[in-house]
Amino acid sequence: MALQKRRRGPARTGHQRSAWMKKSGENRPLVQACPNCEAPRIPHRVCMACGFYDGQQVMKAKSADAGE
Repeated sequence: MALQKRRRGPARTGHQRSAWMKKSGENRPLVQACPNCEAPRIPHRVCMACGFYDGQQVMKAKSADAGE
């Protein structure tokens, strides 16, 4: 039976996992509507439009004039 020669490190594992997620169409995170503001957001992430996560304000919302 074959044995691995070297253990794969966590950084390399994460890099491969992210590349796999980008490449794979059905495993890509789906975009859903934010329950607070109805803006599109990825599940289990903070909404960038309103700053809410799990019904709580966790960060300030990005405004359109923040860059000026």
